[in-house]
Amino acid sequence: MLLTIDVGNTQTALGMFDGDEIVGHWRFGTDRTRTADELRWELLGVLGMDGFARSDIAGVALSSVVPALTSTFRLVGPALSDGPLVVVEPGVRTGMPIHIDNPREVGADRIVNSVAARARYGAPVVVVDFGTSTNFDVVGPDGDYQGGAIAAGLEISTNALIGGTAALRTVEFVPPRSPIGKGTVEAIQSGAIYGHAGLVDGIMERLVEALGTDATRIATGGLASTIVPHCRSVETVDEYLTLEGLRIIYTLNREDP
Repeated sequence: MLLTIDVGNTQTALGMFDGDEIVGHWRFGTDRTRTADELRWELLGVLGMDGFARSDIAGVALSSVVPALTSTFRLVGPALSDGPLVVVEPGVRTGMPIHIDNPREVGADRIVNSVAARARYGAPVVVVDFGTSTNFDVVGPDGDYQGGAIAAGLEISTNALIGGTAALRTVEFVPPRSPIGKGTVEAIQSGAIYGHAGLVDGIMERLVEALGTDATRIATGGLASTIVPHCRSVETVDEYLTLEGLRIIYTLNREDP
């Protein structure tokens, strides 16, 4: 089996694949202060509780947008499996031409999402990933990565609003009874949920217009299920898209036994 690890700024997602089928999935908070020993014990403990042993893991695929933890996971890799550790970074095979000004600067998660979206849904396709930031990535009709857009995520933008005001407070991210909020909490919820949905629709419209042809629109990330029901421009939520992309890239780069 293959263990896939996607380290984001706020959350880290793990997936266990048996062939091309995901058979286990976990998500926990990203902590930049974790040592290699702490991560090793935590990951092996989580996997063990769900019945997966170290001997079950034939290899590990990793993408990370947190450089300090990328280094830490490199140290942890041999404790998780005797098989290869494939890290998505410049030089790794993805099977996707990257047509931006500086291909080395694009985030690993954005390439991984694009690879998976092309494999699952064809090209052209646009992926919106709801995380700490809300990322938009465009795969052109020829299957090449063309770039995208990065916006402040739902949580970080709402926290900035609350932190910058004296009277507003944290709210749960659920839709209010009506877009016309009948109190402060509902007003914040309306602005957060419908405002972010409007941001997604507006950027998606401009990306597709710039692409010059219609495209499949896919959403992923921890907050996708919160926002997508209120969007007009996104068709599908794929919870495991990033992990699937890691599986594909691992297959392209693994060492033959």
